Amino acid sequence: MQGQATGKLGGPKNSSSFLKASTTTLLHTISESEKASYVTHINIYLADDPFLKQFLPLDPATNDLFHLAKDGVLLCKLINVAVPGTIDERAINTKRVLNPWERNENHTLCLNSAKAIGCTVVNIGTQDLVEARPHLVLGLISQIIKIQLLADLNLKKTPQLVELVEDSNADVEELMGLAPEKVLLKWMNFHLNKAGYEKTVANFSSDVKDGKAYAYLLNVLAPEFCNPLTLDTKDPVERAKLVLDHAERMGCKRYLSPKDITEGSTNLNLAFVAQIFHERNGLSTDSKKISFAERMTDDVQISREERCFRLWINSLGIESYVNNVFEDVRTGWILLEVLDKVAPGSVNWKHASKPPIKFPFRKVENCNQVVKIGRQLKFSVVNLGGNDIVQGNKKLIVAFLWQLMRFNMLQLLKSLRSRSRGKEITDADIMNWANRKVKSTGRSTQIESFKDKSLSTGLFFLELLSAVEPRVVNWNLVTKGESDEEKRLNATYIISVARKLGCSIFLLPEDIMEVNQKMILTLTASIMYWCLQHAAEEGEVALSPANGNGSTYTSDTSPAPSISGEDERSSLCGEISSLTMDDAASDITVSSSQCENEDTEIATAESHA
Repeated sequence: MQGQATGKLGGPKNSSSFLKASTTTLLHTISESEKASYVTHINIYLADDPFLKQFLPLDPATNDLFHLAKDGVLLCKLINVAVPGTIDERAINTKRVLNPWERNENHTLCLNSAKAIGCTVVNIGTQDLVEARPHLVLGLISQIIKIQLLADLNLKKTPQLVELVEDSNADVEELMGLAPEKVLLKWMNFHLNKAGYEKTVANFSSDVKDGKAYAYLLNVLAPEFCNPLTLDTKDPVERAKLVLDHAERMGCKRYLSPKDITEGSTNLNLAFVAQIFHERNGLSTDSKKISFAERMTDDVQISREERCFRLWINSLGIESYVNNVFEDVRTGWILLEVLDKVAPGSVNWKHASKPPIKFPFRKVENCNQVVKIGRQLKFSVVNLGGNDIVQGNKKLIVAFLWQLMRFNMLQLLKSLRSRSRGKEITDADIMNWANRKVKSTGRSTQIESFKDKSLSTGLFFLELLSAVEPRVVNWNLVTKGESDEEKRLNATYIISVARKLGCSIFLLPEDIMEVNQKMILTLTASIMYWCLQHAAEEGEVALSPANGNGSTYTSDTSPAPSISGEDERSSLCGEISSLTMDDAASDITVSSSQCENEDTEIATAESHA
């Protein structure tokens, strides 16, 4: 609409300011009570932050929250409150006045880190955060705070939750597959049932509006603070006020008002129940039940891989949301969604059944199609059948998901290789590219494989990141990587620097320290993808038409003095076209004649120049 209006009115000077301003003011509204609650949360949890305390407390009645969010520091710090250690705070640009580059780096780091803790950020970009668009900023903050408040609602963190189900594997597995908010509802109904409350609470909105469910819940969890008037009063607002007083005496911080309860604010009521759970969950400490729950949880390695695949799937922007990979993929539907995303057109949706699925054979049909597509994509599926996925065979599911993730990664890289002539990219191509990139800066560090033990120090990755973007690594913060503590510091810094650069990665510091081959490959490939994408975008800018007669121009930014025009052309062409060579010839320098044949556009541009 804006483009059409501009065209009709004869150019941007006469374009309608109404059209430009209407997107955020007319289509999106924000909840003032939610904003006030989030500001209170931030004021409490970040009050002692060395950098932010000069700006806190924020006033909920003003737009201070959005102004402070513009430089990205607040959101990065909030992510670390939700999931401690997600961001190495040494990588955050913290100055009173940031230049646009530094501000953009903070927002890129924020969004990639938000994805890495489970936030959905498909429709949010760095520019949205720079402009502090209220509905998008509040939406992101809401997700971050929700992740913080629901962090303990799983068997790994709170094995006492096993009391909510019968002592059978099937029931425990079902509990493990529930979303955290569903577990919270189950916990709430468990106590309401014990208290004699006749209804079942199915949501955090209409079912809790009258405050009665809260009154019963608090009376059974903290009878010593019980007020008989809470249930006797007829006025819902008065009852909600008494409920909040009761909760405050228990130690719950007051984030919502009686009006928020009576109006059924879903986000704020969920946060309130989560706070009650944190303060007093009322579950037994039966050692037999707890040990049973602990036996049901995954070992460390499986758990780390499940986390990585879950976050990766949720970052793709598919319709479904994954809470537990091993439980959620058993219908086959989510795997079909992922396959359709990474290999568009591969799924025959006419032969697929969408959950909830009543008949077990429909699940098998879905999973059989998943295996069939995997075979077509040349995955190794020799020992995998549709029934293995339905039954939740963790080892085989992890193996399939790894191939799926790797396929997606290699396809993204292939899409940037305009001179690949259809040749598939290999793990060796990625390793050779990384070695060449580091070598090009004059450093001698090289790796022989993605299992190379020297990778545990983190120095190779820091040299690689510095090679693709020299200003992104602060070498004063880098250690020698000799002790475990030094390795951890480097690994944490690597992950944050890569995310700050723009890499979407889901590995943990332990994956680098222990040289987890799969995760090391994904990290290297992500850096390579960013580098090639960046080079391609810069190439498009340099070769864009200046006017209608087809002439071209280069940007005003002159190249580095050490690179002549001929060398720059050879370097850019060699950067991309050398990736197409066989592994044995990967270190051979691309000749300038090859470059001229393979990239006539660059030669044309230089002749014009």
